[in-house]
Amino acid sequence: MIHNSLPRRPANRWLRPAAIALLLVLSLFVLVRGVVPGFSAIHSDFPNYFTAARIVAEGGPTERLYDDGWFEEQIHREFPGVDVHGKFAPFPPSTALLLLPLSRLSPLAALRVTNLVNLLCLALSIWLLARIVPLTLLHAAVLALLSAYSICSALRLGQPYIVVSASCLGGYYLWSRNRPLLAGLCWGIFLPIKYFPAFILIYLALRRQWRAVLGGLLATVAVVLAGVGVLGWKVHEVFLSSVLVDHLTANINHSPFSAAFQSFDTLFRRLFVFDATDNPHPWIASPALYPAAVMLVKASVLVITVTTLVRLARNDPADSTAPSLGLLGIVLLLIAPATASYYLVLLWLPVGLLVGCFLRERARVEAALLLGSYALLGFFPNGYTARFEGRGGLSVLAYPRLFLLVAMFSTCVYFMWRRVPSTAQTAAAPTC
Repeated sequence: MIHNSLPRRPANRWLRPAAIALLLVLSLFVLVRGVVPGFSAIHSDFPNYFTAARIVAEGGPTERLYDDGWFEEQIHREFPGVDVHGKFAPFPPSTALLLLPLSRLSPLAALRVTNLVNLLCLALSIWLLARIVPLTLLHAAVLALLSAYSICSALRLGQPYIVVSASCLGGYYLWSRNRPLLAGLCWGIFLPIKYFPAFILIYLALRRQWRAVLGGLLATVAVVLAGVGVLGWKVHEVFLSSVLVDHLTANINHSPFSAAFQSFDTLFRRLFVFDATDNPHPWIASPALYPAAVMLVKASVLVITVTTLVRLARNDPADSTAPSLGLLGIVLLLIAPATASYYLVLLWLPVGLLVGCFLRERARVEAALLLGSYALLGFFPNGYTARFEGRGGLSVLAYPRLFLLVAMFSTCVYFMWRRVPSTAQTAAAPTC
């Protein structure tokens, strides 16, 4: 079990005022770009969640949730006069239960309640970060708010990722306080809706932390059974037979070529697959290169990750969990078939754990590189690079978020191979 003991050193006189000033700027940015729009009007994404909940609440034909044309008709029925489009795919069926308690409210009122919960979970996440890393509340708040555009997108679009991230942080906090069963429940409750917490439970299963895994399984099974009981089996069958496969191969939304998804799948499809409408100017029109490149890159990332984690576990078996989970959290987003800006709030736990390790090991350069890449993820002006999309080999430049994740991954791997003590030195070396 990990007990973080990062010493709290007095900051230089200018550091605290600078951190306060930065926090004020970040808070103002989130207020203007996220909170105000998220409480004022309906935007895309939220109608998908709310419409599904309304269909369930009204006893509608839930087996048609993945019928894109029919579902969009229901969106227009629920949001008359609002220019929104959407579909339920690729959400898992249990997602339809997410806003069920709010289904009797008006859409805007439901969005406001959703965002109130998001803001409460943001505050909770800051407190948990301060307890886990540990940091002062000031520095924990700065760390969380550096994912600025991610928070704003989650609030504006009514996405649940802030809540999911808070549950991951809460689970780790409970686990580090010897409450593994409760920790597992925190990690498992959102797993059937958003898959991100799965890497934590898989890692702990490999480490034979069975009580945490049991808690995760109990929560996951309970949510799935609730979904089957309320929605019926037919919609789950459709999801497993077609929707899930399309999601894992990045055949989602309106264009599988879109750089908005910032993944290796869409990058290599853009580079190698010709499409007269969506991709008339690939770099090399050779469809066979697309799956080969995706498999090669993702396999390489996984091999490097597994090798690094094995070395870390052998050299420092007692205290390897924090850096391992940090690395795995980054890897999961790096190899995902598609990501969006609001996904990046899920990095709060991985980045927090890694920063704590880097600072304990006095790896200030690596900590600066990690935090710099993370901050750029939160503020990078994607509009400046979007112009390169669809311009042959220059399409690579339209994927800044993907390559910032690569930079974070590389920094972590470099740290773990360079800094991990040998077996003979483990007892005397500082640990993470």
